[in-house]
Amino acid sequence: MKLIVLDRNGVINQCAEGYIKSPEEWAPIPGSLQAIARLNQSGYRVVVTTNQSGIARGKLSVVALNAIHQKMHEAAKMVGAEIDAVFFCPHAAEDNCDCRKPKPGMLRAIAKRYGIDLKDVPVVGDSLRDLQAAFVSGCSPYLVLTGNGEQTRDKGGMPPGTQIFPDLTAVVEHILAAAPSASDAAS
Repeated sequence: MKLIVLDRNGVINQCAEGYIKSPEEWAPIPGSLQAIARLNQSGYRVVVTTNQSGIARGKLSVVALNAIHQKMHEAAKMVGAEIDAVFFCPHAAEDNCDCRKPKPGMLRAIAKRYGIDLKDVPVVGDSLRDLQAAFVSGCSPYLVLTGNGEQTRDKGGMPPGTQIFPDLTAVVEHILAAAPSASDAAS
């Protein structure tokens, strides 16, 4: 199975000041949903991971989060894209849970659900914590310069092997160009 893991804010959708608290505040980054459709057409299952400490802080309810994700799913379907699953951490940083990135809990849960080894699974994020979670899980970290990506790049300290691209579209073009085609596999 071909799988890719995407952070949500700053990779798929625009970042908002503070938290995205309602479906009305959710807006895709131009080209991101089409990039997901290209992944799907190439046989990739797309899974999203997102830290949502706004729930622990009382700024966002699970009902509102589900409505935001419903809007994301519907917007994706409008361009022929499908997001297989969304994993989220509702905890605050001080809760010291295992699921909040940079810890690997969400990625381990994905591996368990899909029955796969995470080695070299692409993980795309715009923050250091996304890249760190990917690295400690054996995944391939990709940084996009959308969202908080430029600040993340400029601060440095990224895990070894992190690849940097302008946006999700560029990551997808790179991944698909590097993948062997079906005709190559048949030879």
